[in-house]
Amino acid sequence: MREFAYERAARVRDALTAVAGDPGARFLGGGTNLVDLMKSGVEEPTRLVDVRRLPLDGVEVTPDGGVVLGATTTNSDAAAHPEVRHRFPAVTQAVLAGASGQLRNMATVGGNLLQRTRCGYFADLSRACNKRDPGSGCAAFDGIHHNHAVLGHSPHCVATHPSDLAVALAAFDAVVHYETLDGAGELPLSRFYLPVGDRPDRETALPPGALITAVALPGSAAGLRSRYRKVRERASYAFATVSVAAALDVRDGVVRDVRIALGGVASHPWRAASAEAVLRGNRPTAEHFRACAEEALSAAEPLRDNGYKVPLARNLIEAVLAELTGTENR
Repeated sequence: MREFAYERAARVRDALTAVAGDPGARFLGGGTNLVDLMKSGVEEPTRLVDVRRLPLDGVEVTPDGGVVLGATTTNSDAAAHPEVRHRFPAVTQAVLAGASGQLRNMATVGGNLLQRTRCGYFADLSRACNKRDPGSGCAAFDGIHHNHAVLGHSPHCVATHPSDLAVALAAFDAVVHYETLDGAGELPLSRFYLPVGDRPDRETALPPGALITAVALPGSAAGLRSRYRKVRERASYAFATVSVAAALDVRDGVVRDVRIALGGVASHPWRAASAEAVLRGNRPTAEHFRACAEEALSAAEPLRDNGYKVPLARNLIEAVLAELTGTENR
């Protein structure tokens, strides 16, 4: 590990000033991802600005019935908060599926959204990776990619995003709030992550030097029946092979609202908006669930060795929707 400067910020503006003009500076939250990348040489920051003691933690209920998660709130505190559990149960389920208790106690909400991919080629400095070294190529495209993307990828990068929490947040139309030296801003999670394109190293739409301050879940999604289900290669804590966050509102025998987001299949949480349109306004039947799942994967372009993810994701969507309507055993 190379030498770097370290400072602890007492105010948000102090943190923003500390990284301004220094492209090698990084904000440090729980460090559960960044420190690992520093140890492997993938990240070599010139300066770490510790933001854990900024007044950005806690969970608040908004007047419209939504919830705001402070950026430095630990994953454990976010998952355990009674209002999160009551209003957005899939968020709690996603956090609990994501990591061990020790990691949840350290990792922060803001840092969770900014996790880097766990692609083995990204972490291996001897192999080509456009996300780590732009223009070097993508060794995974023709290499070991059984757990890589089937949606939204490009020849420049086929890695997947590792966050479980972000998948649930995507299903609920979360909004990311941030601060810069020029003032505050916000980004819907649907626009927070950038498409892979030919520059996979550019991962988010955050302005340079911006600090995430909170993530807001709108009241329009509060109280919906929701579930987060994750398939992984081992029963202990592992990154998703495929995951589904879904929420459903059925009234008078008709689906009034449905939200579906997928994890483990793309470079960012994948909101299946066209699949939702197939189900919305119809009866919650097995046939409609199947049509919805088919539409969700209609744009899939599996690689040589990960085609199994397509039927796996379809089946998982159907299973979660059936669970939400209590029809899984019928």
